[in-house]
Amino acid sequence: MPEQTTGSRPTLEAVAARAGVSRATASRVVNGGAGVRAPLVEKVRRAVEELGYVPNHAARTLVTRRNGAVAVVIAEPEFRIFSDPFFEQQVRGISRELTAHDTQLVLLWVEGPGDHDRIARYLGGGHVDGALAFSLHGDDALADLIGRARVPLVLGGRPAPGTDPAVPFVDCDNRGGAREAVRHLVATGRRTVAHISGPADQTSALDRLHGYRDVLIDADPELLARGDFTEESGARAMAGLLDRRPDLDGVFVASDLMALGALRTLRERGLRVPEDVAVVGFDDMASVVGRADPALTTVRQDIEGMGRLMVRLLMRLLDGAGAGAPESVITPTSLVLRGSA
Repeated sequence: MPEQTTGSRPTLEAVAARAGVSRATASRVVNGGAGVRAPLVEKVRRAVEELGYVPNHAARTLVTRRNGAVAVVIAEPEFRIFSDPFFEQQVRGISRELTAHDTQLVLLWVEGPGDHDRIARYLGGGHVDGALAFSLHGDDALADLIGRARVPLVLGGRPAPGTDPAVPFVDCDNRGGAREAVRHLVATGRRTVAHISGPADQTSALDRLHGYRDVLIDADPELLARGDFTEESGARAMAGLLDRRPDLDGVFVASDLMALGALRTLRERGLRVPEDVAVVGFDDMASVVGRADPALTTVRQDIEGMGRLMVRLLMRLLDGAGAGAPESVITPTSLVLRGSA
């Protein structure tokens, strides 16, 4: 256990003296530098633990040219971030991976366009080593603002056209997962399959819509409805679909939360799932799926894993000066069959 002291906090010089090494050697070990023999590294680490030494952040920054912090920018207002478990899972993956890299997470979100300048000023002020941004919308200037702040950036989700192609991103196979969902509905005998899509200005929603259309090329426009990835929007969209096409017998919904809303509307209309209408969602978030009745058939994406991958790409950017940007990653999806379809 660390020694209990009543004076000032232990210094790097005290660590060096306890370990029997020079101050420069102790500094290299504490700040993650290379070129120190393993036995000396062990001595310094033992001295750090025994003395309860905490590195001085400012001094460490001068040595490593790193702040030890990464900004996570979510282009959504606060109420969406804390009500949608998608964000919770992605931030959890990011946080766990940053912890493994001994790096602090700084969470920023966007209540409105006026926040863009505030975020750009903060990022440009040298407070963080890099940024991760996700849930961007088509007209969102955040990616460009972060780029102008000269902060290394990795995006969550395929960026909209016009975004710097050199910026790496992590996404799932939205289009392929949607195709698999719709093919399943067709294969189980559904003849009139509708789709509740997400916002038209987000690439994930567009990709899932395109996957639906890949399978049902000539789908009636009346079988298409749009939500905003919230439960209430799913309920409204399902009601509109039933009003227009009471003969529909299947629906692919672009998120699990919207699927919950759709299931609620179907119950209110006295329709049985899956006997009258089969429902397939997208995400496979345990906290949402557990509320579905019947159990929700859905397309699984590894949300937490994608958060971890974003951090790994950013660390490669930070560590690989001159090596070019790492390649973007598209993760696979899989259809999870349950009672709703």
